[in-house]
Amino acid sequence: MELLQIFPHLNAALNASSGVFLIFGFYFILKTQVHKHRMCMISASVISALFLISYVTHHVIRTSYFGLGTTKFTGEGIVRPIYFTILTSHTILATMVAPFVILTLVRALKGRFDAHKKIARLVYPVWLYVSATGVIVYLMLYQFYPTR
Repeated sequence: MELLQIFPHLNAALNASSGVFLIFGFYFILKTQVHKHRMCMISASVISALFLISYVTHHVIRTSYFGLGTTKFTGEGIVRPIYFTILTSHTILATMVAPFVILTLVRALKGRFDAHKKIARLVYPVWLYVSATGVIVYLMLYQFYPTR
């Protein structure tokens, strides 16, 4: 059971790390430092993939081995609809953006930079939003309003 307690912190750290690499990757491409941009974006992609593996593993273990449901949000008042709005937008956009992140990465790795640039302009802000809101959800669920 103690193993389960590591996952939320790990997942938040992975989300935050991915977000940091996204920000630096954007900075480097603005400065036309393509190699540094490439390394940051590949790092963000790998970290996001590790997050997905960790997230799925955590939920499979919680439900299959311990018979636990989702973690309950204990906040009350106005913070409750705020939390669920952030969580809902995060979940929907995370599901939708994942295949486009892969497509964007593939286009860059194949040297199709015009096509990469077109889609990256749309994918980047959504991916960054998903990384940031993942950390916000973690903070609200596990730090600010933890289960009693």
